[in-house]
Amino acid sequence: MPPTPKDGASPHEGDRVSSAERAYRALKDLILTNQLSAGDQILEQEAALRLGMSRTPVREAMVRLEKDGVVEIRPRHGMRVLPVSADDMREIYEVLTSLEATAAELAARRGVTGAELQELERAVAEMEAALAADDLDAWARADQCFHALLVGLSRNQRLQQMVTQLGDQAHRARMLTLRLRPRPTGSNCDHARLVAAIAARDPLAARTIHHDHRARAGEVLVELLEMLDFRQL
Repeated sequence: MPPTPKDGASPHEGDRVSSAERAYRALKDLILTNQLSAGDQILEQEAALRLGMSRTPVREAMVRLEKDGVVEIRPRHGMRVLPVSADDMREIYEVLTSLEATAAELAARRGVTGAELQELERAVAEMEAALAADDLDAWARADQCFHALLVGLSRNQRLQQMVTQLGDQAHRARMLTLRLRPRPTGSNCDHARLVAAIAARDPLAARTIHHDHRARAGEVLVELLEMLDFRQL
């Protein structure tokens, strides 16, 4: 016998929520990959046609993206993708650096399983292979995977939520400047050193290594945005 919907809930609420989640992920991906750039505006109906969905889940997705700080909703005009400036990036990386350094410290202090350590090592190996193949897009995917794994190993849900929101805002700038930044060989070395510190259960070393890594990455990105006059991305 199928479960009875809660009071006030539609029997199709599960489908609606699922559609809203799909719409959210699809619109978010368009923004993070810069297919929808800063300043771009899209109506609910346009987005619904583009995603092949009804307007209701698209509307819910837009509201969620606004809460994430990625877009603004404009009455009768749908949503507009918000810009990210060099000053925004500076602030984002200041917070992101602190949060991810804490995640590294927590992972080293609490310890990780052999399988979890292998996942981190696999991500580093994929980054090395991507650089050897001169495939920066593959490197960026592996790098993103490594950072997601690391933050997950903190076992701190609130920290994970904050890093996800900030990371999403930084991702557009990182991808736009991917081929303008120095070749990330040093980044791979930092990741390998961090994995070793976590394996050795050395929280101070893990925190220091990752804090310095993230701080350097933020400085390079902000300086590049300022140099190229990318005031708003």
